[in-house]
Amino acid sequence: MAEERLLPTPQGQARVLLRRARKARATLLLQHGAGGGIGARDLVALSTALPAAGITTILLEQPFSVAGKRIAPRPGSLDESLAAVVRSLRLDLLLEDPLVLGGRSAGARSSARMAQTLGAVACLALAFPLHPPGRPEKSRVQELLGAGVPTLVVQGARDTFGAPEEFPLGVNLAVVPDGDHGFAVRRTAELSQQAALDLVVDVVRRWLVEDVLGNGS
Repeated sequence: MAEERLLPTPQGQARVLLRRARKARATLLLQHGAGGGIGARDLVALSTALPAAGITTILLEQPFSVAGKRIAPRPGSLDESLAAVVRSLRLDLLLEDPLVLGGRSAGARSSARMAQTLGAVACLALAFPLHPPGRPEKSRVQELLGAGVPTLVVQGARDTFGAPEEFPLGVNLAVVPDGDHGFAVRRTAELSQQAALDLVVDVVRRWLVEDVLGNGS
């Protein structure tokens, strides 16, 4: 069962849902996107499945979402709130190091920008918004490449914010077949919606346990 807490930030109260692993080996903190919330299908799937693999999970709902606003403020405010939440969690001894920062869309951007600053050992970028739809010239690739820690990108094959083939060589990239920006798949897809989510969970679990934590189990 998830533990819920409200934590102060410079932008107002943030909400976190914490699911503890019985024998925690790391913490994965996940943020939502600019127009969505922590109920996103991939965030829910990861946060409920990973504690069994020894990964404590924390879903961070940004203050703008807690306040009922539908659109995120300036990117820097997301980073400030994230930093405040991480500090509070560490002070309250609720954060098991090593820390992996992650999120979807705008949350992935924020996590990449703040990974080194907040002492994360890795970054998980779900549906990284490489550019606005139809505007490939407005690339955000430098945020991703500047994370400074091992980073996994999980991208839908039909993501209009950046298709997998648009990412530069060398990016650690996992593809969700037929997935859109929310990892939704069409009814005609070879993978069912549940199978697509299972794929996301399996890829992330393997990356965390084998690559980030490095015990090969």
